[in-house]
Amino acid sequence: MQIFENTKIRNIKLNNRIIRSALWMNMADNDGRITPKLYKVYEELAKGGVGLIITGYAMVDPNDRPNPGMMGIYDDSFIEEHKKLVDIAHGNAAPIALQVAYGGSQTFHPDYKNTTLFGPSAVENRVTKITPKEMTKDDIKHVVKMFTNAAVRAHKAGYDAIELHGAHGYLLSQFLTPFCNRRSDVYGGSIENRSRIYVEVIESIRKAVGDDLAIMVKMNHDDYMDEGEGLTVPEAIEVAKILEQAGVDMLEISGVNETSGKGIGPARTKIHKPALQSYYLEPTRKIAKAVNVPVILMGGNRNYKRLQNILEETSIQYFSIARPLLCEPDLVNKWKENTDYKPMCVSCNGCYRKGEVGCVLQEKLIPLSP
Repeated sequence: MQIFENTKIRNIKLNNRIIRSALWMNMADNDGRITPKLYKVYEELAKGGVGLIITGYAMVDPNDRPNPGMMGIYDDSFIEEHKKLVDIAHGNAAPIALQVAYGGSQTFHPDYKNTTLFGPSAVENRVTKITPKEMTKDDIKHVVKMFTNAAVRAHKAGYDAIELHGAHGYLLSQFLTPFCNRRSDVYGGSIENRSRIYVEVIESIRKAVGDDLAIMVKMNHDDYMDEGEGLTVPEAIEVAKILEQAGVDMLEISGVNETSGKGIGPARTKIHKPALQSYYLEPTRKIAKAVNVPVILMGGNRNYKRLQNILEETSIQYFSIARPLLCEPDLVNKWKENTDYKPMCVSCNGCYRKGEVGCVLQEKLIPLSP
């Protein structure tokens, strides 16, 4: 297998195995409308050569906004503006997936006090200090419906896939986390029960959209929490098998539950040497070996030749990148021309600064305000 070869996931034709991982751009307006600046970001990514673009997360319910500046997909009025985004990507030969999220207590939006935030159990979030409402079964059905409706809109807009954000401490991943999920019903306890909401969302989406739209899930391999509190690698392997059985088309493997209170995020710094890069390799290798669906390795992918070696030596089939593409949206084209090319990104995590989104190494940053 080669990185630069044609592959297919359901109906998605990819011309290489490098995927742009979702990145919160903080560029939509207060209602989640796509701005000209945001269209430009995705146009540059599409021209830059990635095999598949995954957008930053979009809110599926107007009452649940994990972060300001998120795109919206919570009612039908968003379909046309998303169709424009899809047309921009497809016009530059790039397939595109819409990532969707429900935040629950993992929200940093300043207006959260004006709404009800859900959780599997009423456990205070260690970071946000929000205690969510423990979800009834009707509440769970409501959330499943919100994800399903979002997928239907994404399908109507022409997206090639939808990715459920089931990692990092957002609502779906909280169901997998024993610290957050203390339920005694069919949604708590065993890993099968804790995975149930994922299965219900996947099956509901497939029933609603038919066979065209690919369904992806971003999931943790480990919550990096104290013993007994978080999802572990052996459990994540079982989750991956359950999601495969439910009909998921692709899994992107991340890590870290931001509700842990340990101050650990999914993006590491100072990963200059190839040996420090691709830092989720070992757990992702184990998950990829355990399932037949394609698995995406994310986390510090910076060196082309290292990625090619991983492709040859493991069951991992795809690689996702975020920060380097914020710095150089044409990185994949540069690698196509020269596999020895060293990306500009130094993993400083200076991508977000007050009032700006962009790479601090570049002279030209993207201002948030017009």
